[in-house]
Amino acid sequence: MEGHRMKSALAALLFGIGLAGGFALPAAAQSSVRVGGPVAEQQVDRDGPMVPTQIPGQSRGDSWHDIRLGEQGTVSIPNKQAGVLIQSEGEAWRAVRNGPLSQYGSWVLGGILALLALFFLVRGRIRIDGEKTGRTIQRFNAFERGVHWMTAGSFVVLAISGLNVLYGRHTLLPLIGPEPFAALTHYGKLAHNFLGFAFILGVALIFVMWSHHNIPSRHDLTWFLKAGGLFSKGVHPPAHKFNGGQKVIFWSTVVGGAALGFTGVQLVFPFSFATLEELQLYQLAHAAIAVIMIAIILAHIYIGSVGMEGAFDAMGDGQVELQWAREHHSLWVEEVTGEKVRHGHHGTPAE
Repeated sequence: MEGHRMKSALAALLFGIGLAGGFALPAAAQSSVRVGGPVAEQQVDRDGPMVPTQIPGQSRGDSWHDIRLGEQGTVSIPNKQAGVLIQSEGEAWRAVRNGPLSQYGSWVLGGILALLALFFLVRGRIRIDGEKTGRTIQRFNAFERGVHWMTAGSFVVLAISGLNVLYGRHTLLPLIGPEPFAALTHYGKLAHNFLGFAFILGVALIFVMWSHHNIPSRHDLTWFLKAGGLFSKGVHPPAHKFNGGQKVIFWSTVVGGAALGFTGVQLVFPFSFATLEELQLYQLAHAAIAVIMIAIILAHIYIGSVGMEGAFDAMGDGQVELQWAREHHSLWVEEVTGEKVRHGHHGTPAE
């Protein structure tokens, strides 16, 4: 009897291994573990009463059809979500996340990097056209710069840790190995969760500080028609403290940041405000908006650093060369200094 049980157990093990590897076992091995056979009956009799496998009065096919549609059963544990055996929307979420979202996201990020590299090769660094004065004018005070760098710094960490969640498994993991990748992802998740609140605060303060400077005006239309002079040397359309392009970045940051903050809070506190299906939609929206914002901020970083001479000083020590201000924000210079600036080209004072 003991030998028969050992043979039966060995046959069941081989049958499981064969299914996992895609191999067919001999019919003799399958027959020794068939449902309803002598071995199964002895096992049931020994361990306890048989557990019903279908709802009384309903066919097994109908039962699984309802479960497949997300019908929730009754559970005795606090987590009532466990009553849902199959959440079919999860399959759709996974297909979108690992399919179009990841693919189109890589195209967007790769595309913006390629465009910026091409623009630098063709246009080069945008220099100050007129003669430098050696005088400076304050563009942003210490508080404004502090809020900017808090928002920018938190966004960079959020972007890197978020991209790792979306692409790291297929890019970083093969390069650095499982243990470093696991540690990076773990601490990246913690940083993402906590720095998200710093980013939300920064976006709110930026809105309060600069929203009145970013109201669209007729000068923005002129700025866009001339492409801000970015493609033409010596062309500098008039602009107030923020030009048309900066206003696009401002409102993209405010609206996109608000959307990221709202969806992010839902994900940090799951099931507190939303159902599982809503959380899946929030996650997709969060990732898609983040990819678009990363592309926009990459362009902003480029122009504010290597792309334009004198631009970084505005958020460095807050002081910018007066001639730079005349060329790129002539209307603002008139408001601050009272001097009349010749608009359109080098931005020199009118005589």
